[in-house]
Amino acid sequence: MLKNIAEDLRNCLPLETMLSSEHLALQKIQQQPEPTVHVDAFLYDEDFIDSLCEEGKMSRNYCTVCGSHQTAPLGFISHSFSLMELKFIYHHVLPDLSEKILVDVGSRLGTVLYGGYLYSSASQLYGVELNGDFCQLQEMVIKKYQFTDRIKVLHADICTQGSLLQNADIIIMNNVFEYFLNEAEQARAWDYISHNVRRRGSLLVTVPSLEESLSGLQVNIQLSSWVDEVPLNYDVYPEKDIDREALKQIHLYKIL
Repeated sequence: MLKNIAEDLRNCLPLETMLSSEHLALQKIQQQPEPTVHVDAFLYDEDFIDSLCEEGKMSRNYCTVCGSHQTAPLGFISHSFSLMELKFIYHHVLPDLSEKILVDVGSRLGTVLYGGYLYSSASQLYGVELNGDFCQLQEMVIKKYQFTDRIKVLHADICTQGSLLQNADIIIMNNVFEYFLNEAEQARAWDYISHNVRRRGSLLVTVPSLEESLSGLQVNIQLSSWVDEVPLNYDVYPEKDIDREALKQIHLYKIL
């Protein structure tokens, strides 16, 4: 079913899966030290990208000297989890979610919510998304696939959702602020989250690590007194074609 959802969303979005309303994210991707393209990992798996490259619709390389044959690999960035990453999170990272409330901060296309609906027993899955266009896309999927009983999408700034964060058992944050907010706004958002995500034993899943997300920001968050990182087994999939580097970006924390 997730593959059907991905197909529906592909039909609604441009290839780079970025909207013109995402000014800052587009600008930040262009400012990367190496040429970088946004490819949504939920919509486009490796095989799909290969077929697009064969059709000439996408390239994995860029020309280092315009017009020459000197090429180097393009950087790829995704703001969504791939199918494999979703399965890893719901089958191997998180415990049984029966009677639990999950909040996805910056739910974008809704992949974490759909994965949670299909792969977990979470009683409620909330997506908080600032971009109205993405909220509409999520609502379209939720209605079409009849997920409305357990999924709710809020068109809101996470910094207005204190009670939701305080009551959440699981909070998921995937590349959530870096590309969408300036540094002062990122610091404000992290401060807000660290003040409101305080329920002892609740879980925080982040990409990248909290240390990496907070480095370089003017925040006064003492991680050692807020969270305890839970070690994960990244070798649960023996298959050779598994992107272990992507899995290793996923971190789990327990609130102290």
